[in-house]
Amino acid sequence: MNFECIIYEKSEGIAVIRLNRPKVLNAMNRQLWLDVQAALEDVRNDSEIKVLIFTGEGRAFSTGADLKESKTRTLEAYREYLVELQEASRKIIRFEKPTIAAINGYALGSGYELALACDIRIAAEDAQIGSPEARVTSSVTGGAMRLIQNLIGPGKARELLFTAENIDGKEAERIGLVNKAVPSEQLMDTVRETAKKIAVNSAFSLKMIKKGLLMAQGEASLESLMDYETEACLACVSTKERQASLKDFEERRKEKGFGVSGQG
Repeated sequence: MNFECIIYEKSEGIAVIRLNRPKVLNAMNRQLWLDVQAALEDVRNDSEIKVLIFTGEGRAFSTGADLKESKTRTLEAYREYLVELQEASRKIIRFEKPTIAAINGYALGSGYELALACDIRIAAEDAQIGSPEARVTSSVTGGAMRLIQNLIGPGKARELLFTAENIDGKEAERIGLVNKAVPSEQLMDTVRETAKKIAVNSAFSLKMIKKGLLMAQGEASLESLMDYETEACLACVSTKERQASLKDFEERRKEKGFGVSGQG
């Protein structure tokens, strides 16, 4: 299968979706989400694949939504994008096969939320993880309002979301946001080793266990939360301060040599 914005590979019962927009640090546009959903469908239908890994090409997992695309959207187009993003996130959260996020480099905004949607997160020790939404007058999506609290508790979740500060992989491991942090050069080997341990097990058992875990978390009420996330994000991006926030954010990124794409 050929894709515009991802690299998709399968071997030894393991599939890998590698976000592939390295020139903009894998900032997420509409086409990337479409590619991800198409690959998800292929993984779902391939009985040989038992585990799915998400990672990023180059020096980032993903820096979040593509600013160039989001700046020019009408509010209605933004709603359509968010609805599509939320649907893709639902598919990942509920995906019947185990998923692992291999967090290399920056995982910010909706890139971070993609990692949260996975069952297991393994990060490079020097990864930078965070939600910059409050800085750019946006709001979190992808079920993150629940997923972060489930992992690290409400107090720490509020601290990270309200301050909009990044943490590195080591700190993420310490607070339980990721399962493990390893030196960056060992990341993919470690993730594949974990994936192989899962892939030797019963596909049906894995499916039933994952379904039960979602039910145990009260997944049924996730719908109302994610609908709220859509409305909250639209309310934020329609404010007058949104453009000023984006301009300040772009200037800070340029100073750090990141370019202009990528945000929450």
